[in-house]
Amino acid sequence: MATSLLSDRFSAHRFVDPSGFALPYRRLDPLTSLASPDPVPLVVLLHGAGERGDDNQAQLGNGAAELLATDERRAAFPCVYVLPQCPQGHRWVEVDWTAASHHLPPQPSQPLAALLALLDVLLTDSRIDARRIYLLGLSMGGFGVWDLLVRRPQLAAAAVTICGGGDEAQAALIAHVPIWTFHGEKDPVVAVSRSRNMVAALSQAGATPRYTEYPGVGHDAWWQVWAEPTLLPWLLTQQNQR
Repeated sequence: MATSLLSDRFSAHRFVDPSGFALPYRRLDPLTSLASPDPVPLVVLLHGAGERGDDNQAQLGNGAAELLATDERRAAFPCVYVLPQCPQGHRWVEVDWTAASHHLPPQPSQPLAALLALLDVLLTDSRIDARRIYLLGLSMGGFGVWDLLVRRPQLAAAAVTICGGGDEAQAALIAHVPIWTFHGEKDPVVAVSRSRNMVAALSQAGATPRYTEYPGVGHDAWWQVWAEPTLLPWLLTQQNQR
């Protein structure tokens, strides 16, 4: 599906947080009316470094939008999808992606703080099911999802991380969250050990994370992930028990 067609399906928005920081984002509502008596899940997808900017467009270009926006998938999985765009010069998590590990920064990055504020606003809408919030992130966005999970351990019903990394020391905080992690074995940008180590830390904390590693695949493992037939069915059957 062409990016221009995707733009027609995803409405453009701009959120300004209390500090004045602006976060562009795209939103896709379900094909069925939000006037339905049953609330729908909220799916948040964090893009990678290459889609940063202020055009509110680039974040549609990594294949994830096609995963979500087809008529077939929208009919099968009615959700509100939110795709924020991290501005140039910022990161979802202000850490070195090439490092072997990192510690959770004391404060969220400006874009991540703005996203948290946006989520607080979105969750005031009774048409969104607060028990079914799902986080997906690739590359820089994978780091963002790990960070979000730790900062709001009760937020997500489930999460998908792709070629990212988190702070292994925080794994016990999120051991209750169903997580499916993906990485390419030959990733030259973010070492595959970042995902392996997070999975090991979660397992040691008593969790049962899912892990898929693609042999011979480099950094752009998300293209294989989008082709996983059970990805959305697995994700959207999880429910927060809080």
